[in-house]
Amino acid sequence: MSVENIKAFSIIGRKNALNDVCLILGKSKAFQPDEVSNFYSDMVGFNRAAPQNIYGEPMSRISAALKILSIEPRYIHTKKKFKPDFETIDDYSQRLLSKVQKWEDKRQSLIEEYNECKRAREETSHFVSVDANIEELLDMNYVKAVFGRLPKENLKKLGTENFKMDYIEFIPCMEEGSYMWAVYFVPLTMYDKAERLFSRLYFEKSSFGDMDEAPEKRYKRLKSDVEKLKEKLNQINEKIEAYSKEKEKKILSYYTKASEYNLYLTIRTHAMERGDSFCLTGWVSEKKAESIRAKLEKIESVEVSVSNAKDELQLNPPVKLKNVFLTRPFQFYTEMYGVPKYKEIDPTTFIAITYFTLFGIMFGDVGHGLCVILAGLFMWFSRRMAIGKILIPCGFSGMIFGALYGSVFGMENGMDWFYKGILHLREKPIEVMSPECTNLILYVAVGIGMSLLCIAMCLNIYTSIRQGDVGKALFDTSGLCGLVFYSMICAGLVGLLLFGTNLFSVPYIIVIALAFLLIFLREPLSKLVNGNKSWAPESWGGFVLENVFESIEVLLSYVSNTMSFLRVAAFVLVHAGMMQVVFTLAQTAGPYAYWPVVVIGNLLVCVLEALLVSIQTLRLEYYEMFSRFYSGEGRPYEPVRLSLVKN
Repeated sequence: MSVENIKAFSIIGRKNALNDVCLILGKSKAFQPDEVSNFYSDMVGFNRAAPQNIYGEPMSRISAALKILSIEPRYIHTKKKFKPDFETIDDYSQRLLSKVQKWEDKRQSLIEEYNECKRAREETSHFVSVDANIEELLDMNYVKAVFGRLPKENLKKLGTENFKMDYIEFIPCMEEGSYMWAVYFVPLTMYDKAERLFSRLYFEKSSFGDMDEAPEKRYKRLKSDVEKLKEKLNQINEKIEAYSKEKEKKILSYYTKASEYNLYLTIRTHAMERGDSFCLTGWVSEKKAESIRAKLEKIESVEVSVSNAKDELQLNPPVKLKNVFLTRPFQFYTEMYGVPKYKEIDPTTFIAITYFTLFGIMFGDVGHGLCVILAGLFMWFSRRMAIGKILIPCGFSGMIFGALYGSVFGMENGMDWFYKGILHLREKPIEVMSPECTNLILYVAVGIGMSLLCIAMCLNIYTSIRQGDVGKALFDTSGLCGLVFYSMICAGLVGLLLFGTNLFSVPYIIVIALAFLLIFLREPLSKLVNGNKSWAPESWGGFVLENVFESIEVLLSYVSNTMSFLRVAAFVLVHAGMMQVVFTLAQTAGPYAYWPVVVIGNLLVCVLEALLVSIQTLRLEYYEMFSRFYSGEGRPYEPVRLSLVKN
């Protein structure tokens, strides 16, 4: 339960060295910039450094090339020796885009030509059935051929009084839907008049314009042209695809580096400048602090000041959690609640132990625990879901407690072969469904709650002392006085109810009352102990009245927090009850439906209980225990770095 040590960096130097400083800090992948004004109060005359997006243009060029080559832009791991400078990246991006853009321009030109030729062929196909000698008519200098289509319903108007066509030769060609494709021939001298007449018939001219050859001949030529253009288009596509496969890793390497350096230069936006100098501040993990400092100090004009984060608590240092392999999955729950402050205890180990135990108690079933393990493995390895890594140990916990309960897929006697046949016991350790065990399970659940709340109070005392808040450690509801008050009442009730021993003597009650009185006066006493001169409240009458109501709330919170752990016992009993219902339904369903009902019932109960137990256990962690000792108001350590993917 610890956090990694962090160092505070303060860097000053000449403005012309700022880009080099940013690149060194960025390449370290360990620097988290912070506002200079947080470190220094006197910032008169300082202005924020102007951003320099020198890698923006190379990135845009490479991105454009990736789009042409149909390569998904992504960041990949590059070789350690691959460290191109700006000039190399800029030159490569120009050459790359110039090369692939020529291919793209040619491809687009071919696509346009191909589509146009294909469309012309399609339109020409409507006229190949014309029986008239089109070629001879087209050779006539004083006759014009007009190709197109008109609505079929307008065909009957041709030759009527309003549409006399003595000077026009009209040839229908092909029907298509509600249209008739046709061609008409008209003397040049009468063309304008014919055009006006056919416009009234909603005649649409073909888009290919004048035809200078017979439709059938034109169709064959266009068909050949389409095949040739398609072949050329396939050739250039194959060329682009081959180049894409061959150079993908190299292009993505340059794209990654350009993006990486561009990201590093965003560190500039946190720097402050005055005159010819700059100042930059931030945080670095202790492991890399010295190596980064050495690299920065090689720059002639740069000076670096380093201090321990524990000496800079007023700056709210970022926190990097450090946990062992077994507890690391539960770090997900800690971060979801909020990371600790720098000198606040990391609750990951605490939540790992308690969550593992409480989940197993409530979800005790060997078969269902195995299903949860398999679900967790699938969720993690196939979907990389963080909750999957948590479900794996929780499934093992369910199997352990399920073995104690003797429950296998809801069969409460599923472990009798082990306990009676191998261990030669008369019965399994815990008989959940027996009336004698019900009270025991309830008492154990409340006892677990009392114990965990006392541990949470001890953690609060430890954390408060680490943070220098002695008043909170002594007088808080979860401090020493709260621990004494709560634990003595719990001990007295346990002795009275379970063992018939009355601990509530006069001295015992006086200690409890004194502890509660100190809790009642916690605000002024905490200020007094912490050295605050204005410790006394403005009005004692108002203070007393306000704290009377707060004290009632405190007492209720002790009771409600303790009683919340009854849900642990409830889920133990509910599991056995639900599975009993499943087997009852299976027996009434008949011999053929027995096992389908059992399987489906187990599946439903397993999924439902896994969901409910996960939520309820997390609720106990957050609301009953975390609220006693943990604030989660820290900020995570998030150094500037790219999110890379596997090659």
